[in-house]
Amino acid sequence: MRAVVRTADGGPDVLRVDEVDTPSPGDGDVLVRVAAAGVNRADLLQRRGHYPPPKGVSETLGLEVSGHIEAVGAGVTTWSVGDPAVALLAGGGYAEYVVVPAGQVTSPPEGVDLLSAAGLIEVAATVVSNMDHAGLRDGETLLVHGGTGGVGSFAIQYAKARGCTVATTAGSDAKLAVCRDLGADIALDYHGDWVAELKEATDGRGVDVILDIMGAKYLGPNVASLARGGRLVVIGLQGGVKGELNLNALLTRNATVTATSLRFRPTEQKAEIVARVAESVWPLISDQTIRPAGETRFALDDVRAAHEHLESGDNVGKVILVV
Repeated sequence: MRAVVRTADGGPDVLRVDEVDTPSPGDGDVLVRVAAAGVNRADLLQRRGHYPPPKGVSETLGLEVSGHIEAVGAGVTTWSVGDPAVALLAGGGYAEYVVVPAGQVTSPPEGVDLLSAAGLIEVAATVVSNMDHAGLRDGETLLVHGGTGGVGSFAIQYAKARGCTVATTAGSDAKLAVCRDLGADIALDYHGDWVAELKEATDGRGVDVILDIMGAKYLGPNVASLARGGRLVVIGLQGGVKGELNLNALLTRNATVTATSLRFRPTEQKAEIVARVAESVWPLISDQTIRPAGETRFALDDVRAAHEHLESGDNVGKVILVV
């Protein structure tokens, strides 16, 4: 089969498409014939050598795919050859075929094009699992950074569907307009003093939950933006891995700082998350309560261009590799 191979740690130029062995499903697995794969910032980190896959998982990039079931392993009774499917992966998605535990596969949302569906499961699972982890309650206030990215654009709409007030950050007037169109109540330019502007917009209270993709760079500003009893969930490290934490600021707010990774969770937990997404989120997508913020498609052979586009900062929504 054809798959994207990473020849070294580095920039997009280390990626190439080559022939590799086609995997076979083991007990409890399915083999998916890939139609498309979502491109995520975690893939950029792995390409640079900063985010290796869990032990025993394919070194091929790619954390989500859509396609059709090609074969089923022993003990799998919920899937048949030819069924359309989307899958949450620990790796291996940039390829013509990928093996995945059957519990991490679900049907695409009704009414969604199969290629577009490739970019839904990773962001949906990330947002839902972390909002559950943070205990987001209906009607609370959420701050999500990077409001026009895949996770950010989804989180805005998911929280609005739950009656929350949503604040977000972005880096240009055009992107802030996209955030507002998605439902953000407060849209802040991260080049400015967004902490002060957020405090003013919340009458000095701050926010209940923050979904953060930046890590170290925003650790202090995020804690300063929390309301009493607030919860900060770090899911990305675009701004570095080591930061200084003012424990007194955390203590006086009775606040919580936590960090999670979807990729390294046990298979059983991932299956539970996928089932929750199918039950609670897919209907919101099918009735267009949640709608994609946009997508840009590249052919598998143009994987370097896909990574360059995502890294450029110009992207809105999801990047899709059509296999």
